[in-house]
Amino acid sequence: MTTYSPARHQFTPAGSDLVFNRVGYGAMQLAGPHVWGPPKDRAAAVAVLREAIELGINHIDTSDFYGPHVTNQIIREALHPYRDGLTIVTKIGFVRGADQSWLPAASPQQLRDAVHDNLRNLGLDVLDVVNLRAPGLDGADGSSLAEPLAALAKLQQEGLVRHIGLSNVDAAQVAEAQAITPVVCVQNHYNLAHRVDDALIDSLAAQGIAYVPFFPLGGFSPLQSDTLNQVAAAMQATPMQVALAWLLQRAPNMLVIPGTSSVAHLRENVAAGALRLDAQALAALNTM
Repeated sequence: MTTYSPARHQFTPAGSDLVFNRVGYGAMQLAGPHVWGPPKDRAAAVAVLREAIELGINHIDTSDFYGPHVTNQIIREALHPYRDGLTIVTKIGFVRGADQSWLPAASPQQLRDAVHDNLRNLGLDVLDVVNLRAPGLDGADGSSLAEPLAALAKLQQEGLVRHIGLSNVDAAQVAEAQAITPVVCVQNHYNLAHRVDDALIDSLAAQGIAYVPFFPLGGFSPLQSDTLNQVAAAMQATPMQVALAWLLQRAPNMLVIPGTSSVAHLRENVAAGALRLDAQALAALNTM
């Protein structure tokens, strides 16, 4: 496998000054089990973040409801003051209950509070990108996003947010949002085995909007497939590296944010950016 070169793998959303290296880092796993409480080894979490920056990652995905607060506080400890060119993308629209539940929280005041929580815990004066996480727990629920987006757009007008994205949405919700405010990215569930968003990805690519798959490697249960294993063995790569490479070749607007709490695993994920799947490998994987 050749060395991954971030400068050759970049995407800039239309109408923005953002420059994303397409292999990023998802920080959710820096919190404790079930994305709750502190990690077992905080020093290891700090080390992963610092190594990510040294490897050329300039896109970190996070949220103040991871922990809650824990992940953002670790990011601040590890990386503040932040390097020029680093884009931190956060999500709002949910809070965590005392029982570790995930609760929709998208009233104007709840969104304002969430933006200020992210600013405080990250040590920032303005957030680069804020994704509004739509309320469906098992995928897009089709609900109107007009009211929360109007509230988020107001926070943008006040200078607290630079760019707005969406998470857990369908094509109709994207269209509704675009009538209210420009959208730079969409973050949805997508991977080799879960391709509901194929048409949406192509539509967003045509518009110059980034698509960021969450659970790019299958989620808390990693992708399992004989085909994936066979392609990986033939390429002398790991199955997860192949799964990431497939995403990067799926569309030019695809930004991957695999998460890990291990420096070794982080290096494997970044190396996947240099992996090139040939036509035969792609054809085999597309039958999964």
